Amino acid sequence: MKINILKNYIFLLLFIGFVSCNKENTLKTIEGNAIGTTFSIKYFDDSNTIFETKIDSIIKAVNKSVSTYIATSDISKINNGDTTVVIDAVFKEVFNKSSKIYVETDGIFDPTIGILVNAWGFGPEKQIENLDSVKIKELLKFVGFNKVSLVDGKIKKLYPEIYFDFNAIAKGSLVDEISKLFEANNILNYMVEIGGEIRARGINQNGEAWKIAIENPNIDGTRSFMTTIQLHNESMATSGNYRKYRIADDGKKYVHTINTKTGYAIESNLLSTSVISKSDCADVDGYATAFMSMGLEKSKAFLKAHGELKAFLIYADENGELQTFKSVNFDN
Repeated sequence: MKINILKNYIFLLLFIGFVSCNKENTLKTIEGNAIGTTFSIKYFDDSNTIFETKIDSIIKAVNKSVSTYIATSDISKINNGDTTVVIDAVFKEVFNKSSKIYVETDGIFDPTIGILVNAWGFGPEKQIENLDSVKIKELLKFVGFNKVSLVDGKIKKLYPEIYFDFNAIAKGSLVDEISKLFEANNILNYMVEIGGEIRARGINQNGEAWKIAIENPNIDGTRSFMTTIQLHNESMATSGNYRKYRIADDGKKYVHTINTKTGYAIESNLLSTSVISKSDCADVDGYATAFMSMGLEKSKAFLKAHGELKAFLIYADENGELQTFKSVNFDN
C-alpha cells in the first residue's frame, strides 16, 4: 500500500512538472498596421493577458518619440529647432545605437541624412526640384552624426538645419520595445515581425526554431522567396532598394538609400541585405541599411571584421544576373 501511494505521488509530481513545462502551449497571433507598414506577432501564452492594448501604447510611444511624419513628435520638434525637448528612453536608445553604428561604419550609416532624404523626395518634407551637385554639396554640410550630441537629456546640433531621420532603425527599435513587453511578462516563445524586421525567441508551434523566408528582389510587384532560414534566439533585418525608388524625368532611377558621403541616391550592386545577430533588432536594422550603401565588397569586409553578425546578400553581377553571398558563419 505504501509503495502504491509513493508511486502515485511520484506520478503526480511528474505530471505537475510536465504541465509546468508546457504552460505556454497556446499559439496566439496579433496582426495590424504600425509606422507605415504591417506587423505580425506570434507568441505562446495561457495567462489570458491582453497584450493588444499594451502593444498599441508602445506603437504610439515610439511614434511620439521618433516619427518624422508626426508634427508633434519629439524628433519633429528637434528637427524644427526646438532645443528644449528632453528626449525619452526610446529616442535615447535609438540615438546611442545610431552613434555606435555610425562610428563602426565610418559614417556610412548616418541618421542625420534626413535633409537629403527630403531633398530627394523620400521624406515628409518638400522635395527639392532640379537637385544638382552644387545644392547637394551645400546640404552635405548639415550631414554628420559627429555634429550632434546628447547633453543632459537634450539634443545639441552644430547647425539648426540638421535633420534627424531614424527610419533606418526605427522599425527594429519598435520590434525590440514590443519584445521587451513579452519578456517582462515571462513569454519565452515569440516572434515579432514589423515590416520585415524580426526578433524571435524560443520555438514555434512545431517545437523548432522560428522559420523566416527571405524574399527574392522582384521589381514587378510579385513575391517569391530565395531561401528559408531559422532564427535561434536572434534578430533579423532586411533592407532592399528593389521596391522603394522613383524614376526621375531624365529616366534615372533613384533609390531611397542615400550615400552619406556623396549625397546621391544611386543604387549599389546590392539588391537585398539580410543581417542576423543575437543583438537587438534595431542594431541589425542599422547594419542592413549600411550594407546597401557599402555595396558587396565593403559589406564582405565589414562582415569579416564583425563575426557577431551573419548575413545573406543578394546582388547583381557584372552581367546583371542574380547572385547570393553568405557570410562564413551563416549556418542556416
